[in-house]
Order: sequence, then C-alpha cells, then structure tokens
Amino acid sequence: MSRWIPTRIDGKIRTIAWLSLISEVTIIGTGGAVRLTGSGLGCPTWPACTPGSLIPTSEMGIHGVIEFANRLMTGVIGIIAIVAVILLWNLRRERRDLFVLSLVLIGGIVAQALVGGVTVLTGLNPFIVGFHYIASLLMVCVAAVLVYRVYSPVGARTRIVPVVVLALTHATSFFVAITIAVGVLTTASGPHSGDIDAGRSGFNVELLEHLHAWPAYVMFFLTLVLLAVSAARRLPVRRWVAVLLLVEIAQIAIGLVQANFGLPAVLVGTHMVLASILAAVMTVTILSLKKVTDAPGTESAASASTEPVLSNH
Repeated sequence: MSRWIPTRIDGKIRTIAWLSLISEVTIIGTGGAVRLTGSGLGCPTWPACTPGSLIPTSEMGIHGVIEFANRLMTGVIGIIAIVAVILLWNLRRERRDLFVLSLVLIGGIVAQALVGGVTVLTGLNPFIVGFHYIASLLMVCVAAVLVYRVYSPVGARTRIVPVVVLALTHATSFFVAITIAVGVLTTASGPHSGDIDAGRSGFNVELLEHLHAWPAYVMFFLTLVLLAVSAARRLPVRRWVAVLLLVEIAQIAIGLVQANFGLPAVLVGTHMVLASILAAVMTVTILSLKKVTDAPGTESAASASTEPVLSNH
C-alpha cells in the first residue's frame, strides 16, 4: 500500500485533482437537474430518502430516483476527496498547500451534505437553496486551485504582471462574483423551485433579471480590456483571459436566449453549470498573475523567463 502512495507529484495525483474538479462541477449539474425536474423533495427526508427507507421506493417514482442519484454523487465526490488525501499523505509536509486543499475539500463535502439536509428539511427554502449553490461554487474554486497547484512547483510566488493587469483582473473577478450572486437571487425568484409546493423569494424577477445583466456586461467589458492589455504585453495570463472571455460569451448568449424564451429548463441548467466553470476559470486567471520563481532547482527569475517579473511591492 505504501508503495502505491506517491512521494512526488505524479500522474495519479494530477488525475485525482482533475477528478475532484470534474466531480464538483458535475454535482452542480445533477443538483440543477433535481431542481429543474421538480425533484427537490423526491426524497422527502434526510439523511434517509424516506422515513422507512434509505433508498427511494417505487411509489416515489422518477423524482425519487433523480434526487437519490444526486445524493449518491455526494458520496462519489467524498471518495475522490479521501483518495486525494491518501495520495498526498507522503507529501503533507513538502506540499502542505496541496494537502490542506484536499482536507478543505473533505470538510466542504461534509458541510455541503449538511446544508443539503437542511435544504430538504426546510422544504426547499429558496435562500438556503441559493446558499447551497454558492457553497458548491466555492468548492469548484477550491478544486480549481488544487488542479492549478499540482502543475506548479512549491516556492514563493512573485507577481509577473503590471499593476494595471492586476487591478483589471481583480475588478473583473469582483463583477463575476456580483453577477453570479444576483443570478442566484434571480433564480430564487423564478419558476424553477424544485417542487410544486416550494416557496419563492418574493422578489420581482423581472427587475432582478436586469440587475443580473448589468454587472454581467461590466464583467464582459473588463474582460475585453484585460485581454487587450495582456495580449499587447504578451503576458502568459492572456491565455486564461481568452478562455474566460469565451465562457462569458457563452453565458451571456444563453442568458439572453433563456430570458426571451421563458426560461427553458435545459438552458437554465446549462447556465448554472457554466457559472461554475466561469468561477473556476476566474480563479485560475487570478492564480496566473504570479509565478514560482525560487523553486529548488530552478533558475532565477531574470534568466528563467523573458516575461517581465515585477515585485509585489
């Protein structure tokens, strides 16, 4: 068993990091399917599915199956997180950053399961449902950091972009967060409650749709400027900014279509999943503003890269 646990970052660790990210995004998709098919109370109790059964019974129909499948996905993510901790055990001192991230993922899964239980027990309270989604997005971001870090050496990280790019990136991330937060409030006021008897927030959904769109357009404009500046200076971060822009274009396009065609469930679900991918890409873009320049065995910053390396001060 000990021989199977790596003593350096290898393919097994990188694979489990990717599986963590993919599974965290996937559960947002399955959670969306629960809500958009009206299966939010397909399993009316928690942690069991019904008062007398851990699994759905035939009387519960397809809604019980869909809700229970989403609960099983939590177990899959938990197994992946445990495997990540085991694989990183021998590196817990050398790569403390990775080991801590794997522990955070386990803690987040436990917390998510508890919040999911509260969601069911409160009859799909829209604010708790929204909090559940935001917490899932944060877990996606943590998994994205894990993936990024398994490809990065350990060491002090130095900023490699000008101050203007730093400021533009953080301004963009702020509007990404605002756009997603208002989007969650908009969904909490819309028709997809997860169950016919579930309550809504009571906010004006048409007003929220506009409030959701405005920061999205600011986010899009800032990303365009960020891409232009980073491309003009040929900064490595420009590649992630380009990916960020593509995700935003897809999000805005889907948002416009769903708003004008009565919020079809498939598009709403796609919008939810893309929001998690947007958050992950934004996270990696921020991480790409710095680079490890003093890792053991590496050259100095001046000779290792032709890119301008700037101090943090």
